[in-house]
Amino acid sequence: MFCSTHSIDAHKPNFHFGSKEKSLFQSIRVFQPVDHDDLDNLSLLRFNALWEAYYRHDSLLVFSTGRSPTSYKELRNKKPLLTPDITIMSVGTEIAYGESMVPDTAWTQYLNQKWNRDIVTQETAKFPELTPQSEKQQRPHKVSFFVEKAKAWEIINVLPKRLEERGLDVKIIYSSGIALDILPQGAGKGQALAYLLKNFKVDGKVPVHTLVCGDSGNDAELYSVPEVYGVMVSNAQEELLQWHTQNAKNNPNIIHATERCAAGIIQAIGNFCLGPNVSPRDIRDFQKCKVDIFGPSHEVVKYYLFYERWRRAEVEKSEQYVQNLKSVFCPLGIFVHPSGGEQPFHQCIDSMAKLYGDMQGHRFRVWVDRISSAQIGSDIWLVKFHKWELSGIELQCYVTTVLMSLKAELPDGFSWVHVHQTRLDGSRAGDQTIWRF
Repeated sequence: MFCSTHSIDAHKPNFHFGSKEKSLFQSIRVFQPVDHDDLDNLSLLRFNALWEAYYRHDSLLVFSTGRSPTSYKELRNKKPLLTPDITIMSVGTEIAYGESMVPDTAWTQYLNQKWNRDIVTQETAKFPELTPQSEKQQRPHKVSFFVEKAKAWEIINVLPKRLEERGLDVKIIYSSGIALDILPQGAGKGQALAYLLKNFKVDGKVPVHTLVCGDSGNDAELYSVPEVYGVMVSNAQEELLQWHTQNAKNNPNIIHATERCAAGIIQAIGNFCLGPNVSPRDIRDFQKCKVDIFGPSHEVVKYYLFYERWRRAEVEKSEQYVQNLKSVFCPLGIFVHPSGGEQPFHQCIDSMAKLYGDMQGHRFRVWVDRISSAQIGSDIWLVKFHKWELSGIELQCYVTTVLMSLKAELPDGFSWVHVHQTRLDGSRAGDQTIWRF
């Protein structure tokens, strides 16, 4: 999900963008883009490159999931997910901000109205058809079960009335043909989004565009939020498609994509003309295919895509590529290795050139996250980001800082002047002989 700027209130951290580069739009995007059937995560990596190259600097990324915080963090350790600005979890009962996931206490207090978890568990215990989900899926404002579809509708028709008689006001959401969640009436993914947008409006920071994405019944509320664009991905489940037929089939701002998960989101960006929708990962040769929008973020994404393809032997082994790199990297530039050592750029590039094809046929991917850039001089940019490298089952992250200068004589205008990397966990790199950035 996307938005222009985003400080909210005293209960939440004050977000800011490192720089205000001119963009086609400022927006919010809300979704959960993981395709569990895509073992290579290619559609997710395509979206990552698109987001970091064009949208990170002035838009908000919001992940909305039915998972609990524990389950969501486990997923992040398995999949190449970007760091969202906001995370909506537990079917809209929990909102958290930033990488450290600071909880929204005002939202929590709001959900306490006419809610008592103990009463909910007492009443649901009277239905033997309900099988409790795992303990990590049970949350303060969410009680979750598995139940067969035939039995689910009987319970949905009876249980709310029983809870109302005991002073509660609840909402029951059935999704994936098996999962039943009981929440406070004011909760849900759509309600959480509406709450965020209301706070943005109070702060005078209403997004130009908001795009939501979903694939199951617990996403239906998202499409009911006024003035949002919505996409149901091609692998959307039956209950969401049925909701669309009954409630929104004539709404031109909601489409059913022909692509799955993150690829469906990219398709929707193009369908609604919300901004660039060609992922840098879909450009095979940047020498032949120039883009209309480029900047420090695009330069970073482009370089690491080439680095990955070089080592996977997905580009031609050409001395011209090596010379092009040397023209982009300042002749006097220095790379500061995570070990603390230093080496000139040209030596690092020579070392990388020798690695051509060393990862061919292997599980090797590189992506960047959390790119921020700031112009600190008339032609100097400071760029910071996390560089992730997956090799087999080994995953490493490097906090990277780059100085770039604007050079009119270069094809895309930017020259790398200085690179400094540290390991994300603060530990020192074991192999000091490998010099690649």
